[in-house]
Amino acid sequence: MSCSDWHVLYADLGGLPFRQQPQTEGRQLFRKMEKIRFVLVGTGRISDWVLRGALEDRRFEAVGVCSRSEERAREFIDMHPSAFGPDAKIFTSIEDAAACPDVDAVYIGTPNSTHRDYALAALRAGKHVLCEKPMGLNESEVREMALVARENRCLLMEAMISTLLPVFREARRHIPKLGRLRHYSSSFCQYSSRYGDLLKGKVASSFNPELGGGALRDVGVYVTYPLVALFGYPDSVSSSMIRMTTPMGDVDIHGSALLSYGDMTANLVFSKCTDAFAPTEICGEEGNMLIDRIHISREACFLPHHAPTSGRGGYSAAQLIAEGLDHDEYYYEFKEFIDVLEEGRTESAINSLDVSLLNARLMDAIAKSARNV
Repeated sequence: MSCSDWHVLYADLGGLPFRQQPQTEGRQLFRKMEKIRFVLVGTGRISDWVLRGALEDRRFEAVGVCSRSEERAREFIDMHPSAFGPDAKIFTSIEDAAACPDVDAVYIGTPNSTHRDYALAALRAGKHVLCEKPMGLNESEVREMALVARENRCLLMEAMISTLLPVFREARRHIPKLGRLRHYSSSFCQYSSRYGDLLKGKVASSFNPELGGGALRDVGVYVTYPLVALFGYPDSVSSSMIRMTTPMGDVDIHGSALLSYGDMTANLVFSKCTDAFAPTEICGEEGNMLIDRIHISREACFLPHHAPTSGRGGYSAAQLIAEGLDHDEYYYEFKEFIDVLEEGRTESAINSLDVSLLNARLMDAIAKSARNV
């Protein structure tokens, strides 16, 4: 199908440009406002950030922490006295956490290379899994994780906040206003706080290729995932990357990709060694849409086309589509996760397993194309 028909597809399928997800009855049904008991796997910065957002949902309950270091787990619990009760549990293996009958779900916030093994252990024990992005290192890992989740009738969802935020969801509904889509442009470039260390030879996990680090999988996922969620998998992919050599091998620090959807093109830029501030833009024959930040969108607007003026005229006034957040940004991924469980489903209709699988395939293709340059 050509991209000339995407606007029709949105109207028919509510913005999801591939098959609708079956609503399978979950392993465990949760009553409205019943607490969902979570163990946080990992004690890094991301676990600290997501915990603050999760606590804004009254249905969330933190019952424990899983870390290879008992000392780090205890320190994490002590740092968040309002989040954990006096009986908070400490686990030093994912197997022990998954076997605990007082645990309903796990949040995985560990290095990318561990996501598959930790998720599989939890799913096979009947626990629901909210897995930090990227869900796996490649399409094969994500496919295996999705299969095990479906076999065990457990919820597995990628913790990608971008597509769950109210501004993005409202912007998605307005895409038909753009008419025939011709171009999509998005970048997420963020100068890493660990880049200075990398230049000195100290390799953090986010730059360690053995742990699945690098610009593509650490920050590039913020431009690939929304693209796939909106338009599906492209017809062709061409990319290039800038790499640095580390003792663990070469790691990508910056990259770009040009993709084709028939009669629509897309370009993506991602970086851990530069900043960028351009909004995400979707260009159609009837107008343009701007989303301020694809990572955490706080404003989206529509610019209808004005009469042609041979380049001498002005621009149409921007029409605000949506703005602002009512909660911490990480609240929305836990809200979606718990909503799905309360509704007795085993898959999010927004951050679906199909989207995660296609996104992993796209990141694989971008990496492969850059290697062939």
